[in-house]
Amino acid sequence: MRLSELQQLFARDTVKLFEFIHSLNYSFTYGEAMRSIEQAEIYAKEGKGIIDSLHCKRLAIDINIFDEQGNYLDKTESYKTFGTYWESLSPVNRWGGKFTRADGNHFERNERPSIS
Repeated sequence: MRLSELQQLFARDTVKLFEFIHSLNYSFTYGEAMRSIEQAEIYAKEGKGIIDSLHCKRLAIDINIFDEQGNYLDKTESYKTFGTYWESLSPVNRWGGKFTRADGNHFERNERPSIS
């Protein structure tokens, strides 16, 4: 599958996630969706990310979610409902809350495409 096709599937699933967030009366803002290779290298050196980030392939997004009172959800466990839903959309979707170094507001499509 081509990278652009994977990106389109990822984008469709993110729309479903956004609708799910709103259906539970939460709101959100975008965090990082696209990351340059240079930025990924900087984050990796600082211990805040990895060089081969799926953000660089537009297959990952960080979403900042807020409760009904407008409070930012800053704990990974607060994202569990959203992470579970995200992973239910596709067997290749992964939620960052399950990473060794938990990243609760991170959602990705974990396919390493062979780009043609």
